[in-house]
Parts: sequence; C-alpha cells; structure tokens
Amino acid sequence: MVTMTTNVTDLYPTRGATEVATPRQDPVVWGSPDAPGPVSQGDLQSLDRDGFLAIDQLIGPDEVAVYQRELERLTTDPAIRADERSIVEPQSKEIRSVFEVHRISEVFANLVRDERVVGRARQILGSDVYVHQSRINVKPGFGASGFYWHSDFETWHAEDGLPNMRTISVSIALTENYDTNGGLMIMPGSHKTFLGCAGATPKDNYKKSLMMQDAGTPSDEGLTKMASEYGIKLFTGKAGSATWFDCNCMHGSGDNITPFPRSNVFIVFNSVENTAVEPFAAPIRRPEFIGARDFTPVR
Repeated sequence: MVTMTTNVTDLYPTRGATEVATPRQDPVVWGSPDAPGPVSQGDLQSLDRDGFLAIDQLIGPDEVAVYQRELERLTTDPAIRADERSIVEPQSKEIRSVFEVHRISEVFANLVRDERVVGRARQILGSDVYVHQSRINVKPGFGASGFYWHSDFETWHAEDGLPNMRTISVSIALTENYDTNGGLMIMPGSHKTFLGCAGATPKDNYKKSLMMQDAGTPSDEGLTKMASEYGIKLFTGKAGSATWFDCNCMHGSGDNITPFPRSNVFIVFNSVENTAVEPFAAPIRRPEFIGARDFTPVR
C-alpha cells in the first residue's frame, strides 16, 4: 500500500502504470528579482532558462586542500565505512558515497554554512533553507560506476515527500573534472518538464537505488525525446569549481575508467517553506540520512 498525504495536492504524478510528462508547475528562481545576493541577475536568468549555473571557482586552492584531506580521512576510516550512511561499490568494494556528511564532519558542516554556498541557495529559493541531503561522491579511477539518467526531484517527491520544486543542488569539485572521468551531464532546459516514471516503488528501494538506479528511471524513449529536444552538456572544471542545478534537471554521469579520480561534495538545499510530507509514491519514507526530516534552517 502506498503512503500518501491527504492534505497536499500531488502536482507531479509518478510511479504509475505509464510514463507521464507533466509541465513544470513551479518557478525555478523563487527569490525576488531585486533581492540582494551573490548571484547576478544575468546568472539567475541563465539558471531559469537552462536549469544550471556553473562557477569556475567557488572555493580557492587552499580550501580545496582542506576538503581533500577531510575526504581522504572519511573514506579511509573503518568506522565510516561500516556506517550505514556509506555506500560501497558492488565490484571494487570501495566507498562510492558518504551521506549526511555535514553531520559526520564539522569540516563539511562549515562548507554548508559558508555564505558563498548557502547565500546562493537562499537567494535562488527565496527563503531560508535547510539541508535535505548531503554527501561526498567518490569516483576513483579504473572502473568507478556512474549514475544513470534521472531527475532528483522525481525521487525526492516520490520517496521523500517533497511537494514542490523548490530545491537546489550544488556539486563542488574536489578533484579536477575532466571530460573523460565520469563528469556530470545535464540536459539544458529539461527542468521545465517533469517526467513521471512507470512502475511501483519497491519497499526499501533506497538500498538498491543508491548503488544502481531502477525504480524512478526514465524509459529509453523518454530520454531519447528529451535529449533530442534539449541536448546534453558535460561539465568540466578545476578543483574548487561548482555546478548549481535545479532539482528537476535530467542528469547523470558515466563510469570512470581513467586513472584520474573524480570526487565531489554534493549539497541539496530545500526551502523551509517546502518541507517534506509523506511520500507521494512509495510505501515508506527513506531514512533521514538520505531525506532529512530536520527542517532547521542553516545558520
């Protein structure tokens, strides 16, 4: 039986018998056009149009070194590896992701509170924000697997209960992102269409989906149509660069078969006016380390 909220309208149906495309019902930029903040009006217009905003250097080289050391500490700590918040590659048995990293690590907690980071999120979403999800993604060389095409909002709506598209993510490069080592790919403009996926959500789906996405995966036909309409942009950049992207962007990344590792810290900010309710298309909520239920604003 699917758990559904009874007092919030489901604007974005998904996980039904068929795949359904729904036009976006929400703004992309929620903040007032004249509201002060670190994002220029031109960049806000680009974000609204394309669904993403690339920044050549969000943090400097000295700061990158601090975060790289902390990433190394976390991924080599046996206690962190044994924690349920760590996801391990099925083949190599190396750590793929560590979730809730802003609670595990004070170093990354400081990054979340950095005004260069949270200030942009507040400006874009037009409100105070909290962290819906944080993680480090690690793609060591020689075979780290990718993340298949998906919209984050489809999962956060279906399985975490986020009602509206008032959520923004930032991926900050901790190693250089080349065009060959499994970088982020986004379909520009795809955030304006919600692709509701076919098929019910299995119980405890997150245990499988964090390693290999299945439920909530668009069809080949749906992806082909979107890619033909919007194209695909691959993001590259030095360590310290960042990509902000809307929660409904269709995105993914390939395997890393090069010798060059790709590691990023990934932070999801949600508006305090868009707090999670019951899942819209799943039997139970995902664990709080994946979809937060603590809506305390970032300060």
